[in-house]
Amino acid sequence: MVNINTDLKKQNTYDAIVIGSGISGGWAAKELTEKGLKVLMLERGMDIEHIKDYDSAMKAPWEIAYCGKLTEEQKRTHPVQTRDYVYSQATPNWSVNDLDCPYTEIKRFDWYRGFHVGGKSLMWGRQSYRLSDINFEDNAKDGHGNDWPIRYKDLAPWYDHVEKFAGISGQNENWPSLPDGHFLPPMDMNCVEKSVKERIEKHYNKSRIMTIGRTANLTVPHLGRGNCQYRSLCSRGCPFGAYFSTQASTLPAAMATKRLTVRPYSIVNHIIYDKETKKAKGVMVIDAQTNETMEFYAKIVFVNGSTLGTTFILLNSTSEAHPNGLGNASGHLGHNLMDHHFRCGASGDAEGFEDKYTYGRRANGIYVPRYQNFNNDKRDYVRGFGYQGGASRGTWYDNVAELSFGGDFKDNLSKPADTWRMGLGGFGEMLPYYENRVYIDHSKKDKWGQSVLAIDCEHRENEAKMRKDMMNDAAEMLEAAGMKNVKTYDNGSAPGMAIHEMGTARMGNDPKESVLNKWNQMHEVNNVFVTDGASMPSGGCQNPSLTFMALTARACDYAVKELKKKNI
Repeated sequence: MVNINTDLKKQNTYDAIVIGSGISGGWAAKELTEKGLKVLMLERGMDIEHIKDYDSAMKAPWEIAYCGKLTEEQKRTHPVQTRDYVYSQATPNWSVNDLDCPYTEIKRFDWYRGFHVGGKSLMWGRQSYRLSDINFEDNAKDGHGNDWPIRYKDLAPWYDHVEKFAGISGQNENWPSLPDGHFLPPMDMNCVEKSVKERIEKHYNKSRIMTIGRTANLTVPHLGRGNCQYRSLCSRGCPFGAYFSTQASTLPAAMATKRLTVRPYSIVNHIIYDKETKKAKGVMVIDAQTNETMEFYAKIVFVNGSTLGTTFILLNSTSEAHPNGLGNASGHLGHNLMDHHFRCGASGDAEGFEDKYTYGRRANGIYVPRYQNFNNDKRDYVRGFGYQGGASRGTWYDNVAELSFGGDFKDNLSKPADTWRMGLGGFGEMLPYYENRVYIDHSKKDKWGQSVLAIDCEHRENEAKMRKDMMNDAAEMLEAAGMKNVKTYDNGSAPGMAIHEMGTARMGNDPKESVLNKWNQMHEVNNVFVTDGASMPSGGCQNPSLTFMALTARACDYAVKELKKKNI
């Protein structure tokens, strides 16, 4: 007689389980399968197939429903997602229904989410910068947060590894806060940006620099993927494979090994802990379509559900040995939540370029790396900020007034506006405050009957001081570069807006102060790894996704070696 339960358990058993299919989850699947492991990737949302399911990628503006405007029903069901550009009529199914997936905002936190294969790798901004030793040492030097258990030299070869595969275009600059890397040819700055770069670097004697953005957009064909077409429609999915995403890059590599199983519509409710072995033995999953529950088993588990999704799973994985969440003896699980703060800076008019225009829609801008609080540039706050931005010439939209008509008006529609404008927008580091936290709110349930996260997070005095300099320094630089009519702005920045959540299951040397060790491995449960933003002890001011990729590849290499040594 066949034992159905035994057969089912065998059928549902893998070498490794990867929870999440976004930027870090895709890398985990690729690295683990290429090293010989049989891997199950669990994604809580729908499947999206590369090219075939990019429904709006090739559509003209007038082919998008309702001229791109959201309906009142969409606004009702997506009250958080509609706070910013993320939720779009071009890709309406790529953002979560907030009524199905609520959360509790103790203080405002804009939690932008997409439940589908590829996750935010399909919608990210693609800016790709390495952290430097300045970032890895800041916590130890200024006393905020716990010391990173690694330094730049530990991650440098893994930055090399992921850059070479992902394809990052950019320019080496030999700048201390922005380590150089392996880049494809850089995109070109336009005429105004080149002028501003030259004048800024001359004025500050190269104590501040400006470079073209380092972006995960291909400028030349790379590993079977096509180069960027300068359409700037990246958020619809790229049928050319010209930017790094799970679908275009890591998933095909993992599938080529024939050792990967992808299961969409699989909500991981908790990790199953075995008190006899003191390890995780698998995960409990809710089928998002049927509400059926099932279990899957593996020797190692990589948790890559995006920072807050990952933290929910860990907090929800309670047992007699881990009453406050899996691996939470330190009490730091769910704490130290960070995001970057931005939406402030300055802009001005550039004169003397009226006979110049641009070609195409470059899906990239310029970057001014951090120059504060190292060398001789000391401020009345800790850490620092960088700038992103660019120059552009206005379009015919500038000429449209309510009562415009006639021949002159028609002529104006065929010409670019007279004015070039240059903008610098700051991205500032947020400190890892213990008080900024998430926890499970058992008084509220989601569509599948699960309790929800409560988020209690805010910016504080250090960030407020920094924002003043983010505006004033931008204005000073633009004026030094010859811009006219320079104006500063601060449009406000609530946590979550930058979509760079980090820190809630941080790495560290001391198990009493951290959740993970230097290999992104749980101190208490050594076959569980967390390599997404939750693992970050600090955030720097750089866009963090490249660091998530490098940490993931490094952790996978370590996990497989330890598995072969039978240490896990």
